[in-house]
Amino acid sequence: MYLDTDRIVTMTAANQNFSAVARQTDQCGKSVIFKNNRPKYIIIDLDGGEYLDLTEDERIDVVARRIMKRHKSAFLELAK
Repeated sequence: MYLDTDRIVTMTAANQNFSAVARQTDQCGKSVIFKNNRPKYIIIDLDGGEYLDLTEDERIDVVARRIMKRHKSAFLELAK
């Protein structure tokens, strides 16, 4: 994975000033948060359009599928 050093943020900096990370993400499209000197998290601007080009209904379907997968046993029990 290619990382632009301008997009790298430490976990400490992200915890102390998340609004600065959000501004950086708005400008660059994404930011990478490092934890223990390794890339751990990626923050992306979903409104940028290049990462997720989904309609609102498609986004709802994705979230619903995740919820169903995580809580399948509970839904099966409720269906009885």
